[in-house]
Amino acid sequence: MSYQGTKINPAKFQRGQLKFYAILIPLALFMMLPIVFIISHAFKPIDELFAFPPRFFVQKPVLDNFRDLFFTTSTSGIPFSRFIFNSLVVTILVMFLSVSISALAAYAMAKMKFKLSKVMFEVNTLALMFVPIAVQIPRYLVVNETGILDTYLAHILPLLAMPIGLFLLKQFIDQVPEELKEAAIIDGASEFTVFRKVMVPIIKPALATVAILAFQAVWNNVETSNYYVNDESLKTLSFFMSTIVSSSGNTVAGQGMSAAASLIMFVPNLIIFILLQSKVMNTMAHSGLK
Repeated sequence: MSYQGTKINPAKFQRGQLKFYAILIPLALFMMLPIVFIISHAFKPIDELFAFPPRFFVQKPVLDNFRDLFFTTSTSGIPFSRFIFNSLVVTILVMFLSVSISALAAYAMAKMKFKLSKVMFEVNTLALMFVPIAVQIPRYLVVNETGILDTYLAHILPLLAMPIGLFLLKQFIDQVPEELKEAAIIDGASEFTVFRKVMVPIIKPALATVAILAFQAVWNNVETSNYYVNDESLKTLSFFMSTIVSSSGNTVAGQGMSAAASLIMFVPNLIIFILLQSKVMNTMAHSGLK
């Protein structure tokens, strides 16, 4: 497609694209500054961590912060691998279950006609207004009454509900033409078959976005370990990392370990976003099907 002899989306580089690069490259570099700071901060020696005025980039990178961190973890009563195992189990299960539940509920609300579907969606939208701390007490009471304190379920069940995930998937599924479902029903497909073979391939970008949101919510979560779990062997890596400074007994050295721990906790978030970023971009750019 062209306009006045200029292609809107040229296959090769053209001089006319320079004005876009002039804006996008500085903007991209600016957006990368927090990532660069987290990486740089983790390798700063103690004197640079407490330097005034603060320095953005590390001048003499060292591995002392990581050595101190691994030494502290090796001297703890519970192996470091145990915290990693707990976080991986909880994160994988919550990601899979929350995405599955949100997708099934979104499909039912968008494509299956039943009473109170609009009311239920409005309740879900209303839930977006509440910050987690506002429902902490009733959530604890529910967890306590169900008898799942000090179990893996205490990590998993409170995090399964994702109002933002349901909202995003429902809005995405609403844009799928009704004719696709009707054609599958005529061919003899059940509702679940329509969801699995027709809807899921179409909404993969939205599923990837919800998976990232679920991963970040679970991987960085410390509330479940704080409030619902007393057994140290069941606590997660994020909780252990958050207690590094206080447990070390040395506030100065603890700051370096905290910087190293922040990088370790950040890297998985960065990796999963890089792996799924193309799907996320498709979600943001999605404006309907033709």
